[in-house]
Amino acid sequence: MTEKASFVCPRCGNQDPLLVGNKNGQPYCRKCIAFLGEEMTPPPYRSKTVGFRLEYSLSPEQTQLSKTIVSNYKNGIDTLIYAVCGSGKTEISYGVIGYAMSKGQRVGFALPRRDVVIELYARIKKAFPLSKIIAVYGGNHEQLEGDCIILTTHQLHRYPNYFDLLILDEIDAFPFKDNEVLQAFFEKSVRGHYVMMSATPSKCIVSKFQGEGKSILSLHTRFHKKPIPVPVIKVRLFFTKYWFLIATLRRFQKQRKPCLVFVPTIAMSESLASLLKLFIPQGSCIHSKSEHRTKIIQLFKEGKYAYLVTTAVLERGVTIENCQVIVFHADSKIYDAAALIQISGRAGRKSKAPLGEVYFIAERESEGMIRAIEEIQYCNTFLQGVHEAF
Repeated sequence: MTEKASFVCPRCGNQDPLLVGNKNGQPYCRKCIAFLGEEMTPPPYRSKTVGFRLEYSLSPEQTQLSKTIVSNYKNGIDTLIYAVCGSGKTEISYGVIGYAMSKGQRVGFALPRRDVVIELYARIKKAFPLSKIIAVYGGNHEQLEGDCIILTTHQLHRYPNYFDLLILDEIDAFPFKDNEVLQAFFEKSVRGHYVMMSATPSKCIVSKFQGEGKSILSLHTRFHKKPIPVPVIKVRLFFTKYWFLIATLRRFQKQRKPCLVFVPTIAMSESLASLLKLFIPQGSCIHSKSEHRTKIIQLFKEGKYAYLVTTAVLERGVTIENCQVIVFHADSKIYDAAALIQISGRAGRKSKAPLGEVYFIAERESEGMIRAIEEIQYCNTFLQGVHEAF
């Protein structure tokens, strides 16, 4: 019992004796036992040529932030980028990624969700055509070494004391949020410095970046300098909420505007999708247990579906041109202000279609809905100052 009580897991830091087992006289951690696999050793430093290209030019505001991030990294300062959805957080980080890779340093870009890793991998690979960019996630970990590794936070356990630069996006997203094991993997994988990014950082995260050796950079405007679509609350009781949903989806279909319909649970996503197909057949459903998720998302992007009924699996990271957003049962307890802000951020992300419609359909107004709208309106107030400055 004394051995169990004194055991500290070297991988996740667990020291709870109730979560410590014993095999052949040796203690082991039950908390992170599911995370087994090859652990990588950092290769020697070798300077490299890094090609870098963007499909569009950074704004003056984005350019300054990018330079500051590089400067922070050179000076050993960890950075929190507090930026609204669609502000171009990923592109702002390309400067420091390119700098670190040019020095032969180990670079990682971690995100909580597999679907977002797949999409980001394609974007970064295109931006750095001369570098070896790889993706590591569940079911895709045959290749574990590259100049820049795009990976889920679950896969960080393979890289102890490995990354000179580790970028972590969506720090407030499930399953990373409040997950002690994943947070321990993140901390143990950094041997240099890190950059965290979020559109909705918690007060706890913000407070951690207010000390020495830390920096908070903010960007409250989207890269195309158009306002973030402000959600409209539609209070509808009983079957009238379905009438409004169907009528709105039919209007979007006539206007050739794709729509994401968010619901709180997997069961509701499947039942609602079945109902909607009776009225609007050109739709589909996607959630964390869906097969062929990547293919369904691609077909949606190609216009094969007029709408997707989805859970929080598409809450972040995925960009659909001219996308409209509906949150059905937006008063559900699962939707706090941060989640609703992220969901609303799926609309109006492209410069060719910078505007969009967002609806919160509910039987009552919740605190989360009201706070989300207030925060989006607050961010939009920065546009006037940006227009005057540039």
